[in-house]
Amino acid sequence: MELPAATGAWREGDPAGRRRWLALPGPLTLEAGEELPDVRIAYETWGELNADASNAVLVLHALTGDSHVAGPAGDGHPTPGWWEEALGPGKALDPARWFVVAPNIVGGCQGTTGPSSTAPDGRPWGSRFPLVTARDTVAAEVGLADALGVRRWALVVGGSMGGMRALEWAATQPDRVERLCLLASPAATSAEQIAWAAPQLAAIRQDPGWQGGDYHDAPPGRGPHLGLGIARRIAHLSYRSPLELQTRFGREAQEGEDPWRGGRYAVESYLDHHGAKLVRRFDAGSYVRLTELMNAHDVGRGRGGAAAALSRVTATTLVAGVSSDRLYPLEQQQELVAGIPGAGPLRVIDSPYGHDGFLIEAAVVDGLLTELLAS
Repeated sequence: MELPAATGAWREGDPAGRRRWLALPGPLTLEAGEELPDVRIAYETWGELNADASNAVLVLHALTGDSHVAGPAGDGHPTPGWWEEALGPGKALDPARWFVVAPNIVGGCQGTTGPSSTAPDGRPWGSRFPLVTARDTVAAEVGLADALGVRRWALVVGGSMGGMRALEWAATQPDRVERLCLLASPAATSAEQIAWAAPQLAAIRQDPGWQGGDYHDAPPGRGPHLGLGIARRIAHLSYRSPLELQTRFGREAQEGEDPWRGGRYAVESYLDHHGAKLVRRFDAGSYVRLTELMNAHDVGRGRGGAAAALSRVTATTLVAGVSSDRLYPLEQQQELVAGIPGAGPLRVIDSPYGHDGFLIEAAVVDGLLTELLAS
């Protein structure tokens, strides 16, 4: 297996691009009992907040996403916007009408405080960075909303990990969420989903370059690049469907290679490509902490169970899942519909692309958002 392209240990940089930063006024008290001092949130905005602050939309990204919802790659943005099809003139999230806010998650590596950030003692946080839950991210984003003058979101939308965060917003701050859109996400992470994550975490932690999570000051080439690439390969299998993989690749050999003589099948090359892409732009420490965040997700924790927690939601809610999603299957979205007052019916995105269908089937999602925002 080839080593994904990388030049050294991940170091968080501050090229601005469209990003802005907010320093929270005090320490962030975490659900697990620790405190995270000096938290900084990176975020991007599109459009303008109107006079009565009624047009604000919060967009929450998935595991390896960031605040760059729309716009080209460039300084400060290693990839183009991940949801271009939903944000822009004439689209559901039209900046001429909506004030769109997208924060990078606490624990991430695109400008918000995370394991690659500098701790108060001047060293990278590394292994000392504590567990952050989806509920903790809401506490941080409340500070962002207050600073921006947003008392109530017209819409909070997220898919996958972003959906976990969006659900926590609606259950934790029900008076501050008018509409809610949950895409391909659950009320609580299941045993199978934790099991999907286990070999990913093991691959990173068993990479000699991991160094117990304290590799950020390592010389070039010494970070846990191999482990992170393997983790992404495993994850990507859960993001796509068996039908798509068979249709696209079948048993074909990669061009110019012979699997019987040490070469790869085309599907192996595809996974290698996605592993290498992630290593070039993402921190392994953030990948570990955010995977643990998803493992910890349970909207019913401390609230009498999922049903009781979902009943707290007062937002006008639309829940959608992907027909071929094997990571967060439709029965989990059906649980959300059954528990959130007035949320039904479940919207099914008919797609062969598996979990990633909530991103790939952009025209369908744009239509769902347009419908919800018109309600």
